[in-house]
Amino acid sequence: MRILVVEDERDLADAVARGLRNDGYATDIAYDGEEALSKVEVNDYDLICLDLNLPGTDGLEIARSIRAGEIELPGEQPRILMLTARGEAADRIGGLDEGADDYVVKPFDFDELRARIRALLRREAAKSTAVMKVGDLELDTARHEARRAGNDLSLSPKEFALLRYFMSNPGTVFSQEDLLEHVWDENADPFTKTVRVTVMTLRRKLEADGGEQPIETVVGSGYRLREDT
Repeated sequence: MRILVVEDERDLADAVARGLRNDGYATDIAYDGEEALSKVEVNDYDLICLDLNLPGTDGLEIARSIRAGEIELPGEQPRILMLTARGEAADRIGGLDEGADDYVVKPFDFDELRARIRALLRREAAKSTAVMKVGDLELDTARHEARRAGNDLSLSPKEFALLRYFMSNPGTVFSQEDLLEHVWDENADPFTKTVRVTVMTLRRKLEADGGEQPIETVVGSGYRLREDT
């Protein structure tokens, strides 16, 4: 999953992004509204952590522009999680009315922020709990644990993120470009073999116990997670 953190307090933005990257999310940063708008127009984000008080174009205006279709997005509309020091009910209502999906008041506990992000991304994937299941695959996004047929899988953060994305969209074919867009951040080199190599190492771990390979290669198109795995 790919996230954009929009926050003009650089220390806070960097800390949030660092924590999300440790959780396996591909995370980009924008330090003002104009930079955020330019990135939203280019990158397909699953979720935006959006500060309300920004220099220039503020968070409400960004949310309004996205929801009103005034910005040409490269993909689906992202979930929007407002981050703000304004805790009054009127401010929260205003943010939600302009298109925010949830609202976190500063100062916030990072574990709460992580939980709210997981909840919003599960909502996108029609999941109701922190545990995702597809066939004999099980992914606990809160504990960052993965299992197949009850056996623990030792996955790197990027392998975990890749499997999470596949499990959020079982049966869907993703090209290498799709995976690069949603699982890697803007610092990834699109001309490397990073996607192919990570898919290869993940597949190797998934079939380590002799089970049938759940990630199929669709010749000429990309990869998909079998729904009947």
